[in-house]
Parts: sequence; structure tokens; C-alpha cells
Amino acid sequence: MKTAKEQTYIDRIGELETELKRTHHNIKEDSYGLYWLEITEAFEIDQENKLPILKEVKEKSIVNNDGKPTHILIEGDNYHTLTCLNYTHKGKIDVIYIDPPYNTGNVEGRELFIYKDKRLIDRFPDGTPVPKDSPFRHSYWLSFMKKRLELARHLLKETGVIFISIDDNEAAQLKLLCDSIFGENNIVGWVSVAKGTTTGQDAKSFGSSSDFLLVYGMNQFEVGKLELTEKDKKRFSREDERGKYSILQWRKTGKGDRRQDRPNLYYPVKDLEGKEVYPIGPSGYESRWRGNIKTFNKLLKEGFVEWIEKNEGFQPYIKYYLDGRQKSPSSLWTDIDGNKKATIELKEIFGEIVFPNPKPTALIKRCIKVANCIDPIILDFFAGSGTTGQSILDLNFEDDGERQFILCTNNENDICTEVTYPRVANVINGYTNPKGMKIDARGNSLKYYKTEFVGEHNILGVNDHDKTELAHHAGEMLAIAENTLYELQENQTDYYQFFQNEKQYTAVYFREELETFEEFHEKVLALDKPVSVYVFSWGENEFADQFDDRDDIEVKPIPQPILEVYKTIYNLSD
Repeated sequence: MKTAKEQTYIDRIGELETELKRTHHNIKEDSYGLYWLEITEAFEIDQENKLPILKEVKEKSIVNNDGKPTHILIEGDNYHTLTCLNYTHKGKIDVIYIDPPYNTGNVEGRELFIYKDKRLIDRFPDGTPVPKDSPFRHSYWLSFMKKRLELARHLLKETGVIFISIDDNEAAQLKLLCDSIFGENNIVGWVSVAKGTTTGQDAKSFGSSSDFLLVYGMNQFEVGKLELTEKDKKRFSREDERGKYSILQWRKTGKGDRRQDRPNLYYPVKDLEGKEVYPIGPSGYESRWRGNIKTFNKLLKEGFVEWIEKNEGFQPYIKYYLDGRQKSPSSLWTDIDGNKKATIELKEIFGEIVFPNPKPTALIKRCIKVANCIDPIILDFFAGSGTTGQSILDLNFEDDGERQFILCTNNENDICTEVTYPRVANVINGYTNPKGMKIDARGNSLKYYKTEFVGEHNILGVNDHDKTELAHHAGEMLAIAENTLYELQENQTDYYQFFQNEKQYTAVYFREELETFEEFHEKVLALDKPVSVYVFSWGENEFADQFDDRDDIEVKPIPQPILEVYKTIYNLSD
């Protein structure tokens, strides 16, 4: 039997070995990029020395039975939440949007950034805000973000994309950090988003009129098209039987558009009077057409050519129509309603300012459209006031969509319980704004979870007792992994749990004792939809053959697969 002091030394040696392994890994993998003094982050003692799980807060559940998605709100430090999601949602997330602390050194506003430094055991963690003149200011922030972005990357599908709002305090550092995590070839765009007001003016610097949005797509991501703005639509001032249209000159006029560059595209076409027209520029230089003669004749036959009188003759223009037209997103978003509108949106729900500098729903909706997904799963692990939640609920209401969000936030200053949750609940159920106007319910449902901790050791020193505890309390996490978020109350015992959605079931036998396994087995076979069965197992999958008579039953072991994910996160896997 080891003494408490001996166990403390063993745990500390394990931690140091882990740090050494991580450092060696970084040196081996990195050849160019961003380097900083990486500072270990301290969590609460029980969080450091136990295993994270997710537990439902049932009294905060909102169930509408309207056929709409059930969304997830998780209260807890996002590092532990992301750890759990790496088991439940690895490779399942379509879109991530985050608005992390901007690390401005402003301790009064939303940019407040607190880092719990673990290097000085007698003084930290103390939860002190990081001031602008701290010598470790950027190192704190980068250490904080690196861990979370690495966990986030593993959650994205190969077609997934992440959007990160940031300002100029950490924009350069964030770009290099994301290059190393997501791959510098996977940057989709660096967008300037107008704020609507200019801030931060002084004698030594420009005022700031925009924030930034850094966008990285996974290997198979493709950018979605956007709807035209009202300004864009004004170009379509002509109209015929097909609808509103604009025109584009058939002659090319830019650099590299000379006859000698593409001689096959220099040919005569006949105008309305039968005269031959060549692609000649205003100054007499020989240009070229946009396409070959076969393409032109096809457009002419189908009525897409319009002749415009130019320079004592006629020039061909091509019609293109408004109906169904979209455009590629640019890197300058000046048409997003700014921070002032976002504050108004919150006051519409709460009647007062309850959160400084929220993001507007229009920004999140734009990101979702750029993400180019059908009914995606959207994650925001810096959920703040809940803008992402409201945005998704609005979109589902507008087009009868099936998008599902997962919001994660801590509860510092009661942000989750007093702002995030009430905002989402009000939008789901409907509310009356300060002017007395009733706002329609958006519908959908919500499940509320908290991060909790089980066992007596973290993954460094996990023993059989910890494994048993994890299995006993993993049911709701398994239900989240299968998206079967509703318990079958009549099938809950001290040995097993059942969950469901409209398409399938999840059945969990979480005890090592098998005295009620036969009863569990019979209840599983009686289910009328596909079932994911989780059974406590000390081996790989000892019970896989117990349900061979049903092709729609998949058997999986617990808790070892969860532990393997946690080991990978801590860089302890082989």
C-alpha cells in the first residue's frame, strides 16, 4: 500500500513524463510556425484527478415533441467538454463557430481573459485576469487556445469547417497556430467583418472598424454560395419573359485578353444589320471573345444575346438572369448588422444589456450558409450569450431545417444559467419583447448537461475502480454519442439504462455483475427499432455474440473505448 506522499510523487512523475512526451512530439513534428512558452493550465483539484463525464440536468430539459431537432447545451469548462465530445462526436461535427476571449487586457468587457497558471503551486491557480502588460500574456492565450483547437479539430468531419472570430490583438498568432493545427493549405479565408462603429481611437493608432473571421476547412470542404444582397440585385434592371436580367459584354477587355493570347477566340460575328463584328477595343487593339463561335451561336439561338449600340456599331452582350443566382463569398463583409444590432437582439429578449459585445445572429447565419451543409451539426464551445443557438433556431424556423447545435460554456458570473440557457429557452418557447410584442416560438427541443467527474484518479493513474465508476456513470454520454437523448423511464434500473430517439434505441448494461443481464437481454430483443447495446466488459467485446439473432443490434464495450480516447488526448496512447 502506497502512502499518500508516495502516490503524490508518482502522480507528479507521471505528469512530468507526459509533458516531456508532448515536448518531444512537438519538436519532432514542427518545422516552422509559432513558438511560445507553453504554460500548464491548472484546473480545480477534483477535475484534475478524476475522469470527466456528462450528466443531464433534467429539470432544465425543454421537450416539444414537434418533430424538430433536440439541441444540446453543456455547462462546464470547455476543455473538459471537448474531451467528452471527442468520445461522443469525433468526426461528426459539420461546423464549428467560436468567439474566444480576444485577450485585449481589458478586464471590464467581454474580452476578459483569465488563465490559471500552474507553475507556481503556492500562488496559483488564483483566477487573476491577464493584464495587457503581462510578460506571459500571449503565451497564456496560446497555451489556452492550442489545447482546445487541437481537441476541436478531431471533432470535424472531413467536409467540416471552423470559423473563429478574433480582433487584431491575437489575429497574427491565431493564424500561425491554426496553420499548425489545421494545415496552412486548409485556410479558406481571412474575413474582415465590419462592426458598425469605430473603436479604440487614440493619438498613436488607427481606430478599429472591423473584427476578423478566420476560416479553416478540412480536406474535403467546399465553400457554399451566398444569396445576392439588395445592392447586388439592383444590377438586374432589365426584364423579359424569362425574368429580370443583367448583361455582360461578350468581348473580353482585360490584360491577357489580346488576340495573340487566344487566337482561336478571334472571329467575326454578324450583328442585327448583318455586318461582321470583330472583338476590337475602343483604342483599336484586337481583343478576343469570351468563348468560341459554337458557344456564341448557341447563346444567340436561345435568345441570350442582346445587341448594344457602341462606337457607330453594335456589340454583343450576354444576358444573365437574377432567378436562382448566387455569389461566392468575399473576404470583406460590410453588410452584416454590427455589434449594435447584436446588443439590440439581446435586449429584445431580456429587456436590458446582460452581456457585453455579443455577436449578431446575421454573422452566424452567414457562416452556416458558407459552410455548405444540409442539416449540419454545429458546435460553439465559447457559447457566451447563446447567439449561435438563436441563429440555428431561427434558420430551422425559416426553412423547416433539421440543423442541430451543441453549445458549451462555463458558468462564470452565472453566464450559462442566467443568459445562455434563458435566451435559448425563450427563443424555443416564444417570448414578449420590451415593446409588448409577442415573438413566435421557434419550437425544437433542448437537453441541458453539466460536466462532472468520477473515479479517484485521472487518466495517468486510472485503476479498476475508476473504470467501474466511469462505466456506472457513462450512460448519458453514450446516449449523446448515439443522439438518443430521451430516457425510457420504465427501463431504468441499478444495472441498466435505455434511451431512444424516433429512429433507434441505446441500451446500456453498466454493471460488472451479471445477475440481471438476462432480463436486460430480453428487453433489448423486444425493442422494435435498431439498437446500439453497450455492455460493461473487461475485455475487447465479450458480449458481441449475445445478440446474433438481430442484424440491427450493434454491441459495443464500455468503458475501455472512452479511456482510449482520453489517453489519446493526453498523448499517452502508443
